Amino acid sequence: MTELQDERTDLIEAITREVLAVLAGPDESCIDCRGSCAAHCPDKVRQVVDSGASRIAFQGRGEDVPRDLARHIDHTLLKPDATAADIDRLCAEAREYRFAAVCINPFWIRRAADALRGTDVAVASVVGFPFGATTPEIKAMETRRAIRDGAGEIDMVINIGALKSGLLDLVREDIARVSDACHESGALNKVIIEAALLTDEEKVVACRLAQQAKADFVKTSTGYASGGATVFDVALMREAVGPKMGVKAAGGIRTAEDVQEMIAAGATRIGASAGVKIVTGETGERGAREQY
Repeated sequence: MTELQDERTDLIEAITREVLAVLAGPDESCIDCRGSCAAHCPDKVRQVVDSGASRIAFQGRGEDVPRDLARHIDHTLLKPDATAADIDRLCAEAREYRFAAVCINPFWIRRAADALRGTDVAVASVVGFPFGATTPEIKAMETRRAIRDGAGEIDMVINIGALKSGLLDLVREDIARVSDACHESGALNKVIIEAALLTDEEKVVACRLAQQAKADFVKTSTGYASGGATVFDVALMREAVGPKMGVKAAGGIRTAEDVQEMIAAGATRIGASAGVKIVTGETGERGAREQY
């Protein structure tokens, strides 16, 4: 085993010990809310926000969310069959209830930016989504076009195959190209590592590469892989990047209990399309089908 492999093994063992400490003693304080804390238990959610959460994603009825919590919510719609009417509805709700951001596919950026002009609601979009297998040059071009169209936040997917092949310089460059394109215009770069497809060692390496490439956040998942965010992954990523870099949990987050666990593990933002269930307890086909 090489010296580098020894260092990585020691790092994984140290981080795992910290993660296990974080996971000890699950919080059951919101169990009675049955996934509707934001609407039914706003004081509990305010405590979560006060503990460090900066965003909670939501897609549902804006009238169910207390006004002071809305500023922590990304109103998200990344379904491939979303229509112009769906985007208009999303933006209208974000505008009315003053959500922090809308997160949409690149095609809809201009429409969303036009709808939200004059408000303080941000427009977020995705790059290399959902597979991350395009080249660094294309991702940088896509980023600049998205920002030019009106996006202020970019969620990029890393080159997963390159990482697993040990092509670490390429992965670092891939992220750095997008970071540079974002920071030219004051936008944020959130790096999706797709944790479900990585070993624990690869997750740590991906986080460190994102940090070296001056990304603003690391993010667990696209929601389109075999699994989404887990509490273990969030805690592992938080330990890998330290206290200053953002960590976003996304993919498969469907209840208020999920949100609380992710924040306790170190997430500073939450991405979820099952926001209706999270804030109202609504169930059904739509909540089960949505991933992001």
